[in-house]
Amino acid sequence: MITRREALQVGAATAALGLGFGGGFTRALAQQRLTQNDLLKFDTVGNVTLLHVTDIHGQLVPVYFREPSINIGVGEARGRPPHVTGTDFLKRFGISKKSASAYALTDQDFAALAKSYGRIGGLDRLATAVKAVRAERGDKVLLLDGGDTWQGSLGANRTKGQDMADCMALLKPDAMTGHWEFTYGERRVKELIDKLGFAFLALNIRDTEWNEPAFTPYKMFERGGVKIAVLGQAFPYTPVANPRWMIPKWSFGIREDDVRANVEKVRKEGAQLVVLLSHNGFDVDRKLASRVEGIDVILTGHTHDALPEAIKVGKTLLIASGSHGKFLSRLDLDVQGGEVKAFRYKLIPLFADAITPDLEMTAAVAKARTPFAAELGRVVGHSKSLLYRRGNFNGTFDDVICAALLKERDAEIALSPGFRWGTSVLPNQPITVEDIHNATAITYPQVYRMAMSGQRLKDVLEDVADNLFNPDPYYQQGGDMVRCGGLGYSIDVSKPAGQRISGMTLLKTGKPVDPAKDYTVAGWASVNEGTQGPPVWDLVERHIARAKTVEVTPNRSVKISGV
Repeated sequence: MITRREALQVGAATAALGLGFGGGFTRALAQQRLTQNDLLKFDTVGNVTLLHVTDIHGQLVPVYFREPSINIGVGEARGRPPHVTGTDFLKRFGISKKSASAYALTDQDFAALAKSYGRIGGLDRLATAVKAVRAERGDKVLLLDGGDTWQGSLGANRTKGQDMADCMALLKPDAMTGHWEFTYGERRVKELIDKLGFAFLALNIRDTEWNEPAFTPYKMFERGGVKIAVLGQAFPYTPVANPRWMIPKWSFGIREDDVRANVEKVRKEGAQLVVLLSHNGFDVDRKLASRVEGIDVILTGHTHDALPEAIKVGKTLLIASGSHGKFLSRLDLDVQGGEVKAFRYKLIPLFADAITPDLEMTAAVAKARTPFAAELGRVVGHSKSLLYRRGNFNGTFDDVICAALLKERDAEIALSPGFRWGTSVLPNQPITVEDIHNATAITYPQVYRMAMSGQRLKDVLEDVADNLFNPDPYYQQGGDMVRCGGLGYSIDVSKPAGQRISGMTLLKTGKPVDPAKDYTVAGWASVNEGTQGPPVWDLVERHIARAKTVEVTPNRSVKISGV
């Protein structure tokens, strides 16, 4: 199968490394075997090349980022990519254990393999890859950014997205869409868009006064002699998942009829290839592809899925390009007579030790980070454990955040949002200010402390569970379950809304949570305007500094069934 062969080029190139640490499996050997040429090698096809990045989340430099160990699919998505993880993922895509691809794409042996393969990503490595493809393919290339680019780091938060906008401009993208970008507020979003130098597309956002499009819905391009329409689809649930009060003049939605109407419109205008640049989330886009005819390619985003194959729904190709700058997707298409006759796809992992940094981008990144360099590198404490975020129900970095909330706010129960962004810290490594902000950098970081009844707590868990496990993808908002500190529960993901959560237990006493009793709860990232409290990163930093060394024991407080 062509797509699988392409996806496994990296694994084949590093097959000699699959012996594990017992046989001289060293960083130097990994660097020697894994080359830029191997990573970028591609058997070209056709007259159009699409390059796609998404969900970079403010990461200018290479990172460690562990992929999820649990990613449950429900309904028709059950057991289908991207809801396949770990050894099942390796088997599904024919990837060797302990290979470079296994390290980049799964949680398997992550901490051990990270010592050999190192960090992944960085805009200067991305720039090298993009320039190489452009040099090879000339006027056939479109570079598209799926959004969640300007948020997710200390620098992005302090500059309100300017550091990312400035550096991304050097890549010369052709278009982007958005989600977390909107949490800087309407005025700031407009300021950044006005200076982008390329299109910001979002067909599914309207102004609330006149119900008219708030952004350009699509843009036409010509590449390789092919007329291409790129439609933008921003995250449809932004005012629900994030503070509505920050963008009160805009309304959002999936707006399937608007997608269909725009597809029909661009086809009538002569589009031979129709691309949806989407931040819907993979399962939403899979359903959309099955219901809207005429879309050739959907470049998906939001749910941070990294898949080494294109997923085909009818005649539509779905591309999932991962997150945090780890990957660049390349999709070559042979477009003839308004149809895709052939394609070849490769998800390119940007191994920082193997790819030569682009000097122009390296300088720009250094300039952007200089005002914060001392603060970013300041060591707060150390971790004995692997700290990571991704997983449907908990992550060790979230466990540290919850412990900080409990301690620093003197609470019985802590609630931390199930964000999918946030980098990883390897065992026996320092925890820096940058690490903390990579997991907490938002524009509404206040940590509240309030009384909440047992019934209200259950309602919160049920609501988030339905956002994640509703069998209809159009009712899913992405993200993961709210993380809980001091609270255990059972969840049956197969049950209907309002009936999934049971067995809620206050961990410090071992007693059942009383629906009628109030509990002291600390949490952060409330979407309510006027929330009071210290910023979450201050509490987490203080907690880690006092502990000096962090060690996270396995979290078994959530019992999962119905999978």
